[in-house]
Amino acid sequence: MDKLEDMASVYEFDPLTGNIPATKVEITVSCRNLLDRDTFSKSDPRETEVIDNTLNPDFVRKYILDYFFEEKQNLPPHPHLHSIGKPSHLLPLPFDIIFTVYFRGIPGKNCGTIILSAEELGNCRDSATMQFCANKLDKKDFFGKSDPFMVFYRSNEDGTFTICHKTEVVKNTLNPVWQPFTIPVRALCNGDYDRTIKVEVYDWDRDGSHDFIGEFTTSYRELARGQSQFNVYEVVNPKKKMKKKKYVNSGTVTLLSFSVESESTFLDYIKGGNFWFAVQFSGNPSQSTSLHYMNPYQMNAYALALKAVGEIIQDYDSDKMFPALGFGAKLPPDGRVSHEFPLNGNIENPYCNGIEGILEAYHQSLKTVQLYGPTNFAPVVNHVARYAAAVQDGSQYFVLLIITDGVISDMSQTKEAIVNAAKLPMSIIIVGVGQAEFDAMVELDGDDIRISSRGKLAERDIVQFVPFRDYMDRTGNHVLSMARLAKDVLAEIPDQFISYMKSRGIKPNPAPPPYTPPGHTHHTQI
Repeated sequence: MDKLEDMASVYEFDPLTGNIPATKVEITVSCRNLLDRDTFSKSDPRETEVIDNTLNPDFVRKYILDYFFEEKQNLPPHPHLHSIGKPSHLLPLPFDIIFTVYFRGIPGKNCGTIILSAEELGNCRDSATMQFCANKLDKKDFFGKSDPFMVFYRSNEDGTFTICHKTEVVKNTLNPVWQPFTIPVRALCNGDYDRTIKVEVYDWDRDGSHDFIGEFTTSYRELARGQSQFNVYEVVNPKKKMKKKKYVNSGTVTLLSFSVESESTFLDYIKGGNFWFAVQFSGNPSQSTSLHYMNPYQMNAYALALKAVGEIIQDYDSDKMFPALGFGAKLPPDGRVSHEFPLNGNIENPYCNGIEGILEAYHQSLKTVQLYGPTNFAPVVNHVARYAAAVQDGSQYFVLLIITDGVISDMSQTKEAIVNAAKLPMSIIIVGVGQAEFDAMVELDGDDIRISSRGKLAERDIVQFVPFRDYMDRTGNHVLSMARLAKDVLAEIPDQFISYMKSRGIKPNPAPPPYTPPGHTHHTQI
């Protein structure tokens, strides 16, 4: 029997479901009386993992689902079940489900029963790591000793037990020392520290008819005491105890070590989020064909994108003060072209108060600067990267949002800037406005081919590109689905964020005070 390490997993943050009333439900799969498909032994079912030689498997791996009380949710057939059978129909999701599968190609033939048990999960995000050893276990093998392994179960409210972990097999010993294993606390006891945990000890047999050695019970609260006299357990075989008056036990199991670590999520880290905005200035805002056209009756494409995307991300910034830059315009009084100027015109303090403050600064800039070009991305990327490089202790993570029509004049320099920024606590969201081709933006996104510069690959994928037109109605004036836009804009940020923090061994910090560059060392260049 191979080591089974598939434990209940915890979904990462989903921007769409983060605020929708839902509960996490853990689905446990077991089968009874499966059709025997092997000629010289029993079947080896593989719905979630292979369990050798049994027609009544209890699978360790769990499925975690979002359960919406007000919706009917169907569980589709699982492709791996087709080797034995397939579910006869789709099912709603009540909290205890039993249905029968029928063998494909033999209508009406009963292949056994699949039992799906569901339990609502608590919010506990701790994971426990523990190690056990045993001493003087019963000898079960005729030509050797025993090949012991342990199976852990958590108790249910109805008195039944749900499997939650199996150890590896330690061959030919009565005094095994098992490897340490890590398990989510909610898989072990669902956050109820006094819930009974049953542990069964078996002698592994190749034919699947594992010999029962004995069992004991404990709880998370008991285990959390760590190595002590309280965590030495007698392994008892109830049948032996009933038959033999002098029976004491079938050995002992000792807890060698126990530790707990809280799992950090995107929401824990994002309290230190710092969002920057950068707007491309090109075209003539007085012409109706320009994406910057100042129509007195409706927002232009840039303003609409700023508002829609800004409203999505503003809730993830603790102080809602956003530095906003423009690039690709001639500035007064001398008409010099700048690729990193403050939208509000304040070099010392480029911060705008909320999305409305950014929109006000953007509209004011259209009246004071001359849209020109070329369109260089590298300066604004490097500008934000300088701030990110100064704060790498995990207290800040920088997200640069670039609004562009897709034209780029410094592709090679921008690639180099992104490769360098990938080492820093920084991500980039590019929102494309207008109807132009966005091939260059797709290339920068790097989903298919990781960005590289001068033969060096980016350490992480830090760019997410979203074409804004895909979310607009035919008039181009209204966003069709803010929920879908939110999902796609933020789709990669959680993984990018957490991958950086974990790679540096950084733990979440409390929400910081509003970010102020020390001494304003890095001024916005004009």
